[in-house]
Amino acid sequence: TVAASPTPHAEILKQCVPILKEQGIDLVVNEYSDYVIPNTAVEDGEEDANYFQHIPYLDDFNAQRGTHLVSVTGVHIEPMGIYAGKTATLDELADGASVAIPNDATNEGLLLLEAQGLIKLADDSNLSSTPKDITENPKNLTFIEVEAANLPTTLSDADIAVINSNYALGAGLNPVTDALALESSDSPYVNVLVCKEGNENNEAIQALAEALHSDTIKNFIAEKFDGAVIAVD
Repeated sequence: TVAASPTPHAEILKQCVPILKEQGIDLVVNEYSDYVIPNTAVEDGEEDANYFQHIPYLDDFNAQRGTHLVSVTGVHIEPMGIYAGKTATLDELADGASVAIPNDATNEGLLLLEAQGLIKLADDSNLSSTPKDITENPKNLTFIEVEAANLPTTLSDADIAVINSNYALGAGLNPVTDALALESSDSPYVNVLVCKEGNENNEAIQALAEALHSDTIKNFIAEKFDGAVIAVD
C-alpha cells in the first residue's frame, strides 16, 4: 500500500499496477490531499510507502517530528511555477504587490522568486529560506503564506502566486503554458518514493522503485504531463 498525492503521484503509481501484477505484487494506491498524514501513516505502519514529497521536505519532517523515514529512489521533478493573479506579468508588478507562497518552509518558492530577480536571499543554498531570510526586496513585495493545496483558489486574491505543479495541475493550470516562470530541471526538489527506515530492501518496495524507473512510466510521464512533470534517471 502506498500513500500518494492525487496528481501526479497517484496517476503515475496506477500505471505501475499492471507491471507489479506480473510479478505477483498487488499495488494498492491510497490518495491523500495533505502533506502530513502520508508520512505519519508510513511511520505508524498503516502504509508501506509514500510518494508525494521531495527530500528537503522529508528531512525537515523527520527533524521536526522525530520520524524515521528514508528515500528509496528519486522519481520526478514537479517544477514550481509563478502564476498571474491580479497582475498579468512579472514586469507589471507594482511596488508593494502581494505574493502568495506555500506555508511550509521547504516549499516556499523563494528561490524561484530570487531567480527572477524579484528578491535576494541571505543564502540561496538554504532550501528552507522563509520571508525572514530576504535581504533585498526592491519592490517591497508582501508575502502571504498559504496552505500549498489552497494556493490555486487564492490566486485571484494576490498579484502573483508560487504554486507546486501537482496543485497547479489539479486546478486545471498547465505549468508549461500558464506559468510566468518555472523552476529549471536541475531543481533540488526531486520527488521520492519513501518508506520507513529498515524497509528499503523490502522486495515489493524495490519492485515498485524499479517499475517507477521503467521506460513505460517514463514515457507515460512525458506524454501525460508534457513537461509539467519531468522524470529523473
